[in-house]
Amino acid sequence: MAATAHAHSDPARTDPAPAVPLIEVRDLVKHFGSVIALGGISMKVHAGEVLCLLGDNGAGKSTLIKTLSGVHRPTAGTFLVSGREVAFDSPRDALDAGIATVYQDLAMIPLMSITRNFFMGREPLKGTWPLRRMDMAHADTVTREEMRRIGIDVRDPQQAVGTLSGGERQCVAIARAVYFGAKVLILDEPTSALGVAQTSMVLKYINQVRAKGLGVIFITHNVRHAHAVGDRFTVLNRGRTLGTHARGEITIDELQNLMAGGKELQDLGADLGGTV
Repeated sequence: MAATAHAHSDPARTDPAPAVPLIEVRDLVKHFGSVIALGGISMKVHAGEVLCLLGDNGAGKSTLIKTLSGVHRPTAGTFLVSGREVAFDSPRDALDAGIATVYQDLAMIPLMSITRNFFMGREPLKGTWPLRRMDMAHADTVTREEMRRIGIDVRDPQQAVGTLSGGERQCVAIARAVYFGAKVLILDEPTSALGVAQTSMVLKYINQVRAKGLGVIFITHNVRHAHAVGDRFTVLNRGRTLGTHARGEITIDELQNLMAGGKELQDLGADLGGTV
């Protein structure tokens, strides 16, 4: 009996505290003069999670990206990074905090080599001043290895980055951000101009990045692409959030209706039907 009593005398169990989000914004507001671009956005992203931000043109996606990445300062609201309130004065502040943004236009120079684009602004140097120069052999090795990790075989890292496909260039930009220590990746419409095969390449790589424990904010207007990799989905409409839904709580069709304004479409359909 004593043994039985001992077996059941476990100390009181407590649930672990919830993980602190890598990024959290609460009631974020951004005004441009009298124009309200963001009217109280709240969202958060955790390590190892893909948060998809969905919304049509004019929903506030671009303003939100630029606010998170330090281009704009919010008019009001709270911005937390790993639980600490921050106020970025520049994109460099965001990068230093581990937030890297990969924009739709990629900010790459097509005629420059893959290696030069990979290390742009952060070139590894060798030699002593005043004869310091870029350690091209090391940079080429790193570029080739980092691309191989994501399944892209770069035979010659000195080839122009413009010779790569759109999907491969997206992967170069993402790999560059990961290599230089990003904890949160903000991806601005990374699949918008890609075909099916290139989209698949980028979505697979986003999954790899998530598996490494990074947080990903995936901005898109393509519900199917979002649903393929997203863990949670936040819908933006006219500078406000229409709610956040976890994967499995909402179907693709429901997400599409929410993003497109299902009520507005129903009303439009009724109006059009009434005129026939």
